[in-house]
Amino acid sequence: MDLDHILSSLIYLGACFAVFVAGHMVFVLFRRSYSIKVELVENDNAAFALVLCGYYLGLTFAIGGVIAGPSLGLEDDLIDMLIYGSLAIILLNLSALINDRFILSEFNIKKEILQDKNCGTGVVEFAVFVATGLNIYGALYGQGGSIFTAIVFWLMGQAVLVFIGKYYNLITHYNIHDHIEQDNVAVGVGFAGALIAIGNLLRAASAEDFVSWGENLTTFSLFMLVAIIFLPVTRILTDRILLPGRSLADELVNQVKPNLGAAFLEASSYIGASFLITWCI
Repeated sequence: MDLDHILSSLIYLGACFAVFVAGHMVFVLFRRSYSIKVELVENDNAAFALVLCGYYLGLTFAIGGVIAGPSLGLEDDLIDMLIYGSLAIILLNLSALINDRFILSEFNIKKEILQDKNCGTGVVEFAVFVATGLNIYGALYGQGGSIFTAIVFWLMGQAVLVFIGKYYNLITHYNIHDHIEQDNVAVGVGFAGALIAIGNLLRAASAEDFVSWGENLTTFSLFMLVAIIFLPVTRILTDRILLPGRSLADELVNQVKPNLGAAFLEASSYIGASFLITWCI
């Protein structure tokens, strides 16, 4: 590795950190009604810490979509970082508004996070940011696209995440909103795993060089069809293989103390299966 390569790598890294800092400032700007420092340090609010960690991780993935593609040269790459990095920050924060309105729509998320310190809500918010960051990664990655194509694939990804939120509620046979609002962290963890898995599929579905609307939308649709099938299948396999003789629903909602271990098994099954799918398709 020669000196020029090391210097250019440091410049790219510095540009990434600059976009990250800008993303942090936007996060703070959108939440001026309360103190982040107070929530983290004085209130020891683990639910809010989950939200913040999810945002930072989602922002990292979103920035990755800008920097991980083929290089066009240092100057052009830095211009792309400025334009598409700013776009990534805007889309990530817009996604928070959309997803709060439509995914966990049956209760007041701000109250659950700040007043009740509900980690079930916090872990779902964590997953929403991570899934959205992966969605933005795919929308910004590759060659041949534009700001318009990136926004279109981001919008389609948001529509898919909202749909999956409703769909997941159907395949679980219990109301996830009711249980999360009642501080059932296990239900939140299971749901979070499903959202992150779908975000990973969205990343793979969008992270292709843009050839034509017909070809790229066909690829996107194929991945989403797989996503619709794989959620209930993965849940059934978790029941049959990882929890033999037990019901996942019983472990999560029909016990005095919900089984967090079973929830982590469910979440990791979704995420692991999503990677296997992206590697095989």
